[in-house]
Amino acid sequence: MKKLLLLLIGAFLLAGCRVSEERARNNRRQDFTADWAFCLGDDTLAARPDYNDATWRRLNLPHDWAIEGEFEQNNPSGTSGGALPGGVGWYRKMFVVDKADKGKLLRIDFDGVYMNSTVYINGHKLGTRPYGYISFGYDLTPYIKWGEKNL
Repeated sequence: MKKLLLLLIGAFLLAGCRVSEERARNNRRQDFTADWAFCLGDDTLAARPDYNDATWRRLNLPHDWAIEGEFEQNNPSGTSGGALPGGVGWYRKMFVVDKADKGKLLRIDFDGVYMNSTVYINGHKLGTRPYGYISFGYDLTPYIKWGEKNL
């Protein structure tokens, strides 16, 4: 596969993820933790492929934006939640899959995401995971644009 870039959106912490290409005789995995775009805040238009994220912060995973905030007794999490700020964060990544890989199964696996994550590819909602810090994955194959940018 050529350089992979994918726009996937997850709320809160993305502890790690990878893209797996399942082959008939072997599996090929690619680390997918580098070069993500991140924005703290909730803008539902960010799920759209044509959304402009040029001003978003670039970072690598794992990332926990909550610990970058100020500890405040009055934060939504309260002192029982570490007194850290709450809210929604968006993560986006783009990738290209070589046309020669068409017909192969391509999926993304997350090692752990904090609470209430929703994952999209090319504007299509793959699913929502209501619980945190558990691994899960999605089949990307039906939504891949082979040889083009995927978000």
